Amino acid sequence: MAPRANWKGFLRLSLVTCPVALFPATSDSEKISFNQINRKTGHRIKYAKVDADTGEEVFNDDIMKGYKVDTDTYIEVSKDELENIALESNRTIDIDEFVPKSSIDPRYLIRPYYLIPDGKIGHDAFAVIRETIRSMDMVAIGRVVLTSREHIIALEPLDNGLMGTLLRYPYEVRDENEYFDDIQDVKVTKDMLDLAKHIVNQKASTFEPEKFEDHYEAALTELINANGTARPSGLSRDRRATTSWT
Repeated sequence: MAPRANWKGFLRLSLVTCPVALFPATSDSEKISFNQINRKTGHRIKYAKVDADTGEEVFNDDIMKGYKVDTDTYIEVSKDELENIALESNRTIDIDEFVPKSSIDPRYLIRPYYLIPDGKIGHDAFAVIRETIRSMDMVAIGRVVLTSREHIIALEPLDNGLMGTLLRYPYEVRDENEYFDDIQDVKVTKDMLDLAKHIVNQKASTFEPEKFEDHYEAALTELINANGTARPSGLSRDRRATTSWT
């Protein structure tokens, strides 16, 4: 079954507009995960929301958000107040500018999405925008509203579609000087550098993700199969990449 689109709207480059759909390009749902089980009954554990001081359960209608100022002080914010400032999506990704891909600091990258034409119409306009970006060898920078927040999105051609990568804002990236200032300035000798380069050249390759195995995931699969030998529901090694235990 094809995944559902996270967002549908329009992609616009000046006077060229086309309907598009945005899909997540990555997923953690295929990794093995566990539930917490009551050892005595075999039932799943259910978590209740309780008051930290009284220990009494609190129902959703009585819960509001609060910004922590200090240990016992919170600035309360109601659901209505949050809804009033939530950005209403105009369902349009407007391309604001084009930048060299090399100018985007990797620390600003959040997660990738696939952008495709939505429906039968708009393929021509989509192709025009895609090939314009491709021919310029640049990355298109736009904005998109997801879950009431506006995000920066970088668009680049990927085969017949577009890959859109959400970008962080500057305040979300920590200053490296806070961490690197105490690193000693060591003089590296030419001999040591030449030796290191020789090792690098021996190990030089191209990145092929298929060569790398998630050894922990494989060990989890074997553990589950070993513990579930009495039941026909064990995972096979060949199916572990497409099966999730919840």
